[in-house]
Amino acid sequence: MNYPKIPLAQSIIQICLAKGVTQIVISPGSRNAPLTLGFASHPKFTCYSIADERCAGFFALGIAQQTNKPVALVCTSGSAVLNYYPAVAEAFYSQIPLVVISADRPLNKIDIGDGQTIRQMNVLLNHSLYNANLTEVASAENDFKINEAITVAHTRKGPTHINAPFEEPLYQMVKKPSVDPTISAFLKVFRSISIEDIIACTNIWNSAKKKLILVGVNPPNDIEQKIINIVAADPSVVVMTESTSNLHHPTFVNHIDTLITPFKEKDFLAFQPEILITFGGMIVSKRIKTLLRTYRPEHHWHIDPLRAYNTFGALAHHFEVHPNDFFHQILPFTKIVKSDYAEKIQRIKKARELKHQQYLSKIPFSDLKVFDLILPSLPKNSQLQISNSAAIRYALLFDIDSSISVFCNRGTSGIDGSTSTAIGAAVASSKPTTLITGDIGFLYDSNALWNQYIPKNFKIIIINNGGGGIFRILPGHQENKLFNTFFETSHCLTAAHLAQMYGFEYHIASDESSLKSGMESLYSQDMKPAILEIFTPTLDNDKILLQYFKELV
Repeated sequence: MNYPKIPLAQSIIQICLAKGVTQIVISPGSRNAPLTLGFASHPKFTCYSIADERCAGFFALGIAQQTNKPVALVCTSGSAVLNYYPAVAEAFYSQIPLVVISADRPLNKIDIGDGQTIRQMNVLLNHSLYNANLTEVASAENDFKINEAITVAHTRKGPTHINAPFEEPLYQMVKKPSVDPTISAFLKVFRSISIEDIIACTNIWNSAKKKLILVGVNPPNDIEQKIINIVAADPSVVVMTESTSNLHHPTFVNHIDTLITPFKEKDFLAFQPEILITFGGMIVSKRIKTLLRTYRPEHHWHIDPLRAYNTFGALAHHFEVHPNDFFHQILPFTKIVKSDYAEKIQRIKKARELKHQQYLSKIPFSDLKVFDLILPSLPKNSQLQISNSAAIRYALLFDIDSSISVFCNRGTSGIDGSTSTAIGAAVASSKPTTLITGDIGFLYDSNALWNQYIPKNFKIIIINNGGGGIFRILPGHQENKLFNTFFETSHCLTAAHLAQMYGFEYHIASDESSLKSGMESLYSQDMKPAILEIFTPTLDNDKILLQYFKELV
């Protein structure tokens, strides 16, 4: 075995190994050479080389998203660490464990005009859970900080930052480490609900005739089937989910906007819940957020072991447990209340489904029609990654097979790293992975394809409507040069040359017939990654979508 000669680098590497951080994403550089050589020389680490730090950050996030374990990011000094920031912010709000390890110049080199040097200490402070600013000399204090950074990332589910100054020479190696760092163990925390809270909660539950359970981003197979069946059978409970909730039952409302967009005043009042129970991450639907902020529940309970956001301005209690633990402790003391709340919503849901099918059967080729065709064609037991902006919003209007795991970067809802995240997730997952993305999101993150780890069964479906089509749906759309240039970002680019350069099989579709054959070609081989680029009419998509909501009544 070879180790970097610098003792501080030895400590970081040994503590990472001891605490199970074995997936290492490295961006090439010189100042981080002690870490790069140390990690890459050790057989128990799996190392990835991703040149673009922004892509590297999201690639690591995709791995951590799938493994639920901290992934280390290693970069050189200077602006490199700043390029991790979008992924760090996403990890912070999506509760995904990352450990950023930035190599730095010694403190006496900062702000004296030395090259590739910035103020790196605490540079990620606003969106990291812990910041370990190390000193050059290996010490017990440094060991404590390294341990703590990894522990916090693991237990509190989010990003942490280790900033490590190294002085030259940087490339020297030794056969044996010269330090024996202190390793601290993870502490298991057992959480439960107090008897007082159980009594108070069940008293409110047993008197309420309208209970709404709203589920945000949630891992697949996370909620026990027994709990799903109990809440689904309660006539006073309505469960609303989104594709990213990965939660399925025939009675659950999984197309929220389709259901509530046509509501009138009397419908809002009839729907207004007495109790709102939320768990999972961010909610996509703006309409449900507006509804619940306007027609607030009397009681809002959020269930999460770590965080609770007062999204609707009505948060009454944060239960710091896993949803399974909450329902296991509460449901035995609840009783069925006579109510027609769920029955009324089911009637509306069925009526909306009929209108949905009728409208889809008569519309021309468009973004909406494309989603109607591609989602049922996804392979069962696969993984679906969806980019932000219009793509995720269209996907929420359709059913996705329950065997498919669905993911989207909803922490910050940015388009900046969807492709990189999807590739990292595909690398970490044993399932075939498809990314559905818009043209702007794909072009923005095109450096994501610049790596050698993309699985052969990885597929990308690009919906190319010639710009940021979502801005045509939002208020303020005007057909003029200013809008087209600065909002929609009109363009005539395609993915054809990128596909050729990076070795992707490439298919195109521009109508229903070519889309069906394109989907068959896309999934007919797994010998190389593939792209299907679908061209839709720029000027028609927004009109077709807006008319969809009008015809649901």
